[in-house]
Amino acid sequence: KGKSLVSIGAYCLMPNHFHLLLKEKKEKGISLFIQKFSTAYTMYFNKKYHRNGVLFQGKYKAKHCDNDNYLKYLFSYIHLNPIKLIDKNWQEVGIKNLTQAKKYLDHYVFSSYLDYSGSKKQNQGSTLILDKKAFPDYFQSKKEFKDFINNWLNYKEEI
Repeated sequence: KGKSLVSIGAYCLMPNHFHLLLKEKKEKGISLFIQKFSTAYTMYFNKKYHRNGVLFQGKYKAKHCDNDNYLKYLFSYIHLNPIKLIDKNWQEVGIKNLTQAKKYLDHYVFSSYLDYSGSKKQNQGSTLILDKKAFPDYFQSKKEFKDFINNWLNYKEEI
C-alpha cells in the first residue's frame, strides 16, 4: 500500500534465509521493508503450514554498497546462492558437475535469476517486484548476464 520503500534489483529465497539487493527510496526504507516483509511472510508461511514461531535464522544483516565492482559482484553472489544446496563447498573447491549446476539454476524459481537469464520458466510476478532501472545496467543482454554467471561458476579459489 502506498509508495514503495525500496527498489529490488535481485533476490534469492533459500530454505532458511534470503538475499535481497535493495536500493532505499525513503530514509530507513530498507529497515522498514525488511520488517514488513519478514513479518508478513512468516505469518503467511506459519498459517499455510499450521505452525508458529520464527522462520528465518538470526537477525537480518545489511551492508551498504558504495563500490560499483562490488555491486556487480552482488548480482552473481545472490543468484549463485542456490548452488550451495547441491554443492556446498563449490566456492572453495569448484563445481563438481557444471552441467547439473547450470540446470539447477535454470529451474530454481525462488530467485530473480530466471528474470535476468531469460529462462522460459521465468517467475510469474517477479517482473512486478524487480526494478531493474533503479540499478546500473551491467548486462546489455541476457547472454551477457549468463556469461557473467558462468564465469563465477567456473571460478576456483586459489589455494
